[in-house]
Formats: sequence, C-alpha cells, structure tokens
Amino acid sequence: MTPEHASMLLALSSQDAENESATTRKVIAAVPVDKSSYTPHPTSMTAIDLAWHIAVSEVWFLNGIANANFPQEDAKRPEDMKTSADVLAYYDANYGPALAKVKALSGEQAAKTIDFYGVFNLPGVAYLGFMIKHSCHHRGQLSAYLRPMGAKVPSIYGGSADEPFQMAAAS
Repeated sequence: MTPEHASMLLALSSQDAENESATTRKVIAAVPVDKSSYTPHPTSMTAIDLAWHIAVSEVWFLNGIANANFPQEDAKRPEDMKTSADVLAYYDANYGPALAKVKALSGEQAAKTIDFYGVFNLPGVAYLGFMIKHSCHHRGQLSAYLRPMGAKVPSIYGGSADEPFQMAAAS
C-alpha cells in the first residue's frame, strides 16, 4: 500500500470509526444499571463484561494502530467497572484521544505493516476496518441483550421499535 492510498483510507476509515463510536455509545448507555449481570446463556458474557469488551477493545485497537504495535494486555474488566455508566466514562475519556492519535498518522505511518500475533500482517490503517467489524459484531450481541433485560433498543442503522427512524428536516 502506498502512503497516498493509506492517507485516503485513513481519512475514510477514521471518519467511519468516529461515526460508529456514537452508535456504540448509545448501545452501551442502554444497558440498565441494575441489569449489568444479565446473560442470555451461561456461556455468554454478562452485559457489563460485553460492554467493557467493546469499549476496551476499540481503545486498544486505536492505540495499537497509532503505536504500530498490538501488545498483549489483560483486558479483564476492573473490579470498579460495575455499570454501563462506568464503561461510558472510560470510553469517553479514552476513545477520542486514541482516535486523534490515529488521525494524526502520516501516510507512511498508516501504510506501515503491523504484525497481529502472527495471524495478520497488514498495513496499520487496515486494522481500523477490523476494529469496526469487531465492534459491530459485539455491539449486535449487546443490542440483542437489551429487550430481554427490559431496556429500550436504540436505533443503530435505522429505527427500532423503541427509537423509530426520523427523517432529517428538509433544508
């Protein structure tokens, strides 16, 4: 990948990541505080663990892209991370600065190949797409937890029964 191609893909993908983060935030915020331990099956993650996984993974991916290195870290939810509000506080404090570091990469930096545990060896900018797909996958899981928990399902890519689609005002 040339630096010019990487710069173009970086601009498009980082805007996509920024747009997706607003939806991720809505889904995490919809988890009722008193239902954090909800799980649809004994082998499924709890709602709070899934919300944490989404938030910490996005920040980890962004920092990995910015630093051209994906370190092995313990992503286990800290004991003081008990509610969706706690997860959102972490997400709000860390996502924006991590995305800003990625947006500041030069074309050369974005095109640099980064090893992902010997499984992938891609230009750094390509991992933005991987991050978005990973988050959409888990966000879909979490959104499926919401109604059985008694929560409202926010609009994601269109309206939901709880948040119907609204046409933009004509200008």
